[in-house]
Amino acid sequence: MTGFLDKAYGLDGVDDTRDMYDAWAATYEAEVADNGYATPGRCAEALLAHMDRADLPILDFGCGTGLSGLALATAGFTMIDGCDISAEMLDVARAKPGLYRNLHHYDPANGVPFAPGDYHAVAAIGVIGSGAAPVEVLDQLIDALDPEALLVFSFNDHTLADPSFEGRLNARIADGSVELLFKEYGDHLPGRDMKSNVYVLKRL
Repeated sequence: MTGFLDKAYGLDGVDDTRDMYDAWAATYEAEVADNGYATPGRCAEALLAHMDRADLPILDFGCGTGLSGLALATAGFTMIDGCDISAEMLDVARAKPGLYRNLHHYDPANGVPFAPGDYHAVAAIGVIGSGAAPVEVLDQLIDALDPEALLVFSFNDHTLADPSFEGRLNARIADGSVELLFKEYGDHLPGRDMKSNVYVLKRL
């Protein structure tokens, strides 16, 4: 069961991405589970290791069906909001009672749906990369964070093959916008022999 995964990395533009994830919503969790989707758990544990408290509000940006939210909750986080561009994915997330405090549909044309001070941390797990959100979204997330707030995110092998993504990250580290607290290369989709980098940044 790899039909949508085969298509995901070739998407181009917001409309294509939204349409595919709407169509994928009903089978997404089964498909990624079949391939051992490991990045959400890795991101959640990395974020927890760099936060003093797990009861502070965090945003699951690009939450999809809620798999990333489940990983955050399993790690111990208790106040999680979610947002996504796919209404169908959000319907699946809403069916997980008690997981999210709030869930929002958002339009990328309007920028990221939060302001500095809203969240102590933002998770963008499997969100930015080839066939998904463009590299500019990394800038938008960083710029919307309060000083000292954290951002955890991942780049999979497809994304790491495009130097613009880590290039943009390294530029933001070099210009003093953020501090890199954590970077680790590990399993992403073992069933597809795919790995990912997990990063934790602190806004300066």
